[in-house]
Amino acid sequence: MARAPANPKAFPTLALETVLIQRVNGHVCGVDEAGRGPWAGPVSAAAVILNPDDLPPGIDDSKALTEKRRAALEPEIKARAVAWGVGFASVEEIEELNILHATGLAMCRAIEALSVQPVAALVDGNYRFKLPCDVQTVVGGDGLSLSIAAASILAKTARDRLMIDLDAQYPGYGFASHKGYNAPIHQNALKTLGPCPAHRRSWSPIKALLQDA
Repeated sequence: MARAPANPKAFPTLALETVLIQRVNGHVCGVDEAGRGPWAGPVSAAAVILNPDDLPPGIDDSKALTEKRRAALEPEIKARAVAWGVGFASVEEIEELNILHATGLAMCRAIEALSVQPVAALVDGNYRFKLPCDVQTVVGGDGLSLSIAAASILAKTARDRLMIDLDAQYPGYGFASHKGYNAPIHQNALKTLGPCPAHRRSWSPIKALLQDA
């Protein structure tokens, strides 16, 4: 007799959206970010209002998907969603505001880019950002809410494309491969080339390099 796995993978659903829609009587978007941890590049955010009657199959937390699968889902999400928006906060804004507030700025821009404005947002994590609508935080939301999971995919694919562009602009750092995160190739490039304008100079590893220069 076949046995179910002890901890079967739970896929995101629209359960949280359904409850919140009934409460606020209006559109609800999912919001997520990509790029809070890297040493270089902007932070991105996306907001998505899904159509419950036209859901792309296979939406999941972007971290649980391959790059190829994210790339395939991105146009499907954009084509079938009621509305979607992407926003960025630049390296300069990260340095000026700090990464937390820059993330909130990117989220605001993503929501403002929606063609249909939501009454409320489901936001991944436990920090209640000030956004242009009511906010409900969801810890582990990208694995629970389909709207947040869809937003995580759009935020990730948008930022990855931008990091590939930065790789062409600042060759030698390997941005196209590691997307600005800590990686041996990135560490070695920084030791050889020093930081470029795409680096977050207030980050401790970059700051240490500047101090030693």
